Amino acid sequence: MPDTHSSPAPAAQAAPTAPPPRSSRPVRPVTAAVLLALVILLWGVNWPVMKVGVQLIPPLTFSCLRLFLGAITLFGVAAMAGQLRLPSRHDLPIVISVGLLQMAGFLLCIGIALQYVPAGRSAILAYTTPLWVVPLALVFLGERLNRLKVLGLALGLGGVAVLFNPAAFDWTDDAVLLGNGLLMLGALLWAVNIVQVRGHRWEGTPLSLGPWQMLVGATALLPAAVWADWGKPIVWGTDLALVVAYNGPIATAFCFWALVSVNRALPAITTSLGTLGTPVVGLLASAWLLGERVTATNLGGLGLIAAGLVMVLLAERRKG
Repeated sequence: MPDTHSSPAPAAQAAPTAPPPRSSRPVRPVTAAVLLALVILLWGVNWPVMKVGVQLIPPLTFSCLRLFLGAITLFGVAAMAGQLRLPSRHDLPIVISVGLLQMAGFLLCIGIALQYVPAGRSAILAYTTPLWVVPLALVFLGERLNRLKVLGLALGLGGVAVLFNPAAFDWTDDAVLLGNGLLMLGALLWAVNIVQVRGHRWEGTPLSLGPWQMLVGATALLPAAVWADWGKPIVWGTDLALVVAYNGPIATAFCFWALVSVNRALPAITTSLGTLGTPVVGLLASAWLLGERVTATNLGGLGLIAAGLVMVLLAERRKG
């Protein structure tokens, strides 16, 4: 006869939360480091390229065009990878934020500023993001600074301060003040976006959301470009074709996708400190391609930034 007094069944346990699909997970830290190095190199070289570009095509039209080309490129890549889909309602805020802040806002600021500020100096000011990211990440993300990161931050920003050299430009020139102010504003917009991207719980991937982010940025810039640049001349030719070809698929489509991937995988403070390598490449590339002077002050600032980057890399390696 079967036992009718068997012990009660154990209480049902909550089902474990299913891990996110592999395609939506952040890339590995090693992959993120490689992508960050590529972004530093490609965006650093792009500063003198953009300086040439805004002399051939009005700046807002240039920024709008590179975003549209970047969007077209990523739409094609996402389709081939089977990741072309509409953003979910949950991801829609990050699509709009990246499109408006990191893409439209940042590119708008640097596009106008490059008309008044040398390419090397522009690269320095646009990458003062750690000034804003550090306090934002400490408050909103709960990130912490260890000793190596504090040292890296101090060295990196010290290098930026040396390269900035406020005595090197005319404070009475309104155009110069406008250009430098816009570059600092662009850095602030990017910093806010870095913190938001890091704190967002993603459902889509950077590849599935990237083309929509660029489309948002390009659409936002289009009315401003039509209003500000209508009737301004465009110098058609091989130089413009090369500038646009580099900026669309490479400096926009690939680099923005790569940086969002890095931002998801690494702490916001680490990402912002890592991007300080970009003005180093930008300054050297501007000297090589445009003949801009590299002074003893430049070299001293570059050395401090390089030392700061080493400290940050050591901090991440110890943590890993």
